Amino acid sequence: MKKVYLFVVLIFTYSLSTYGQEIQMSETATLEQVYGENVESENLLPFNDLNIEFGYVLYEAKITTESEEVVLDLENVRDYAVVFIDNTFQGTLTDNRKKLTLDLTPGEYTLQLYAENIGRITYGPEILDNSKGLFGSITLDNEEIENWKITPLDVKNCDVNDLQFTEQSTNAIPCFHKGNFEMTAPKDAYLDISGWGMGEVWLNGNYMGSYWEEEKQQSIQIPAENLIKGMNEIVIFELKNNGRKSVKLTDDPVFK
Repeated sequence: MKKVYLFVVLIFTYSLSTYGQEIQMSETATLEQVYGENVESENLLPFNDLNIEFGYVLYEAKITTESEEVVLDLENVRDYAVVFIDNTFQGTLTDNRKKLTLDLTPGEYTLQLYAENIGRITYGPEILDNSKGLFGSITLDNEEIENWKITPLDVKNCDVNDLQFTEQSTNAIPCFHKGNFEMTAPKDAYLDISGWGMGEVWLNGNYMGSYWEEEKQQSIQIPAENLIKGMNEIVIFELKNNGRKSVKLTDDPVFK
């Protein structure tokens, strides 16, 4: 009886340490690997016109500023957009927050807007106007921006096992992150994603779900059958890149 009791204690202790450990995301893969065929258009095109129901689209255009502080104003944001200038993060926009002040040295830049469709309305009067993405006009200090390059991003449908990863990049741009951890006794768990911005999660090649820092719940449920005894692999697509480099497994869901 004494030997059995000691064995159980050792297994229980290791299980606790496994489910609280920090999992370091040590490699990255470029977003360009899931670029779809781009479209050039004088005006913005919503997801519907690109034959896209859900997911992400990158809108790019050349801009010129003559003052250090300019206002970017989007007519329609459905539902979320992350703003970059020359691969440098500037801020986020939503359907209820469509203006952003940019502090820039006068000059020429590439404006990059990563848009995501969070969901679709299935009832009520708004179902008649259920366009997604960016559409209408976008102005910079009241001057309309034209001539867009629009690129669908096949993030959710990609096979993460086909992505080419390298050592962790220091560039804070949208990309895929990968980390590994070892487990001896898989069980139901939650992935604590707090501190990250917005994106998607895969475990051992299987899609687990999405996350968003503005939601109350900051964890993703991980059923035991998706974990394996031995080495496991987590891949995260992060749109905003808050600078987080780790996640962890917990026994309970995580809320703000």
